[in-house]
Amino acid sequence: MVIFSVYVVNKAGGLIYQYDNYVPRAEAEKTFSYPLDLVLKNHDEKVVVSFGQRDGIRVGHAVLSINGVDVQGKNTADGKDTLEYLKDPANYPVSIRFGRARLSSNEKLMLASMFHSLFAIGSQLSPDVGSSGIEMLETDVFKLHCFQTLTGQCELFDQNLKGALEIAEKAGNFGAGS
Repeated sequence: MVIFSVYVVNKAGGLIYQYDNYVPRAEAEKTFSYPLDLVLKNHDEKVVVSFGQRDGIRVGHAVLSINGVDVQGKNTADGKDTLEYLKDPANYPVSIRFGRARLSSNEKLMLASMFHSLFAIGSQLSPDVGSSGIEMLETDVFKLHCFQTLTGQCELFDQNLKGALEIAEKAGNFGAGS
């Protein structure tokens, strides 16, 4: 049982609390020769793979390190522009570690507000009057539980309901006056 994250969203869809309980793991590390057979681009202040999946490297994975030097945003930890570094044939062979990057604060706000919109649509499209909307979304990798409070929703990404309820109880009451 693992809780990946907790989002508390107000009635208007704004994110008022968010907690991450996971660290994205590195998915793949590979040594490349020149020219690089992956297409990389800057996207949301990260260098990501935009074309050329192979050996566990997927479209959307971010460059996490180059030759053991961490990549922070578009630059390496020592201040070099990642894309410019990878364009220079003199820097090859190069070892690049790819994986899923952490979500930025802006991405967390956007996802919480997007889920709120889906919740509202689900409530309105339900054939039952007074539907509670989305209670759970299940994929092959995770379950998303949505608990309504007096002031909004509490979204929990977890692997089972019992753990989600324990976290919700520890989070306290989110009612009027709290």
